[in-house]
Amino acid sequence: MNGERERVLTAGVALLERAIDYTLGSLRIVTPPMLCRATPCAGWTMERLLAHVTDSLRALNEAATGTVTLGTKALDHLRTARRLNRDGNPALLVRDDATELLGTWAATLTGELVSIGDRHLTSPMVAAVGAIEIAVHGWDIATACGEPRPIPTLLADELLDLAHLFVTPADRPHRFAAPRPVPLDAPADDRLLAYLGRDPAAGRRPYPNGHST
Repeated sequence: MNGERERVLTAGVALLERAIDYTLGSLRIVTPPMLCRATPCAGWTMERLLAHVTDSLRALNEAATGTVTLGTKALDHLRTARRLNRDGNPALLVRDDATELLGTWAATLTGELVSIGDRHLTSPMVAAVGAIEIAVHGWDIATACGEPRPIPTLLADELLDLAHLFVTPADRPHRFAAPRPVPLDAPADDRLLAYLGRDPAAGRRPYPNGHST
């Protein structure tokens, strides 16, 4: 691997690590009674959101080896593990997956293409896209818990630049909702959240804690 390739891969892995560190902080807030709560992801309960994050973490773990197998049953996995876990908190399992992912990508030495279905992306691109998704879902989790946890400014600024590159109209409305308007002088985290279809103000006020509809 040449020096430039290694530098780009290292930067991508470092960005993913920062996104995971932020989301780990959100996962620590989750308690079993919160699993039925509504989240900023329309129609998703906290339990469903955690399952989606698990899917994303597993896909990123596979990506470090060069190939991603699409289609998992994370929700079934979390529910089974929850029955076996004495405190019934699947967020602990998601935290374990996130910690494992950090170790996997830290040991990644290849900058070769990653196969995702019929698409082929470079490892740094996969890490960057993963960082966007993991960080914004960390905000979703904290918001559903009713705890203000802004995405750190420097991280949000970097992710916003990447989001403009990687999140296209084809990703809406399946992966992300339509962008929301925000003032031009809004902080980076607000602009990132709005671009990814979130209401930034939701993270600064008590969030509805009823069942998702």
